[in-house]
Amino acid sequence: MPKVTLEQWRMFQSVVEHGGFSQAAQAVHKSQSSINHAVHKLQESLGVDLLEVRGRKAELTDAGRILLSRAGGLLNEAEALEGVASSLAVGREAALTIAVDVIFDYDCLFNAIERFAEEFPHTRLEVRETVLSGAEELLLQQEADFILSARVPQGFVGEPVSVVRFLPVAHPDHPLHRLGRPVARKDLKGSRQIVLRDSASRNRQDSGWLGSDQRVTVTNVQTSIELIERGLGFAWLPETRIRESLSADRLLPLPTEEAWKRNVTVYLVYSDSDKSGPAAHFLIDVLRSGLYMPE
Repeated sequence: MPKVTLEQWRMFQSVVEHGGFSQAAQAVHKSQSSINHAVHKLQESLGVDLLEVRGRKAELTDAGRILLSRAGGLLNEAEALEGVASSLAVGREAALTIAVDVIFDYDCLFNAIERFAEEFPHTRLEVRETVLSGAEELLLQQEADFILSARVPQGFVGEPVSVVRFLPVAHPDHPLHRLGRPVARKDLKGSRQIVLRDSASRNRQDSGWLGSDQRVTVTNVQTSIELIERGLGFAWLPETRIRESLSADRLLPLPTEEAWKRNVTVYLVYSDSDKSGPAAHFLIDVLRSGLYMPE
């Protein structure tokens, strides 16, 4: 059993922070005698002097300085633990797992995470980034509280929350941009295509046009973007993830027919909306507020 209590450490910290016993008593709304007693018992139990009183001011000893640093961490951990307990007592989730398709607008996601962290500091958030049917698989395996995905698993209800436009793009100096005419399918067939692999471990699926004789398959959308920026191929990429590359002229949409640009709807799908707590609902509301869904 510990020889000392958190309250004794807290009183010791207050004396140091406020420069003396009298000042600490006023700050924490306790009698000076109770603070004197707590610090005296602390020193007695530890067998070391923590403070030296000089006049009306209490100053740290070398041992006190070392132990105060450790005590600060201990008190912070205790406060954090109490915060978690308070959150759980009012029904706030201890942890939340969401699966997000990589085509989703990451600016919106990051802003939502920032606000979530401020509102629910004691709820652990895990964001699983997925491709194609990866989010669907996590939902079916009950490994996600909700998903943001272009696919809605059978037996679930999806709420459309945004539409993502896919553009066929390549580096501005890529041969496909030098044809002097609209790009045809035969041109793409003879060019290297960068393909994003389904992140599901079972029942992987393909999506979009995959007619190129040359392919490089990757598992991360950022890898795909960087390969194309190096002139190593072309791909259909979500506009949500390449805005900066387009504005910086590192990527350029291929001159194709308008029909080659495709729109994909992103759906919000709950694992079980009735069991979702306040943290999940808050995060979803923030995500919704940052998205545009055409009528």
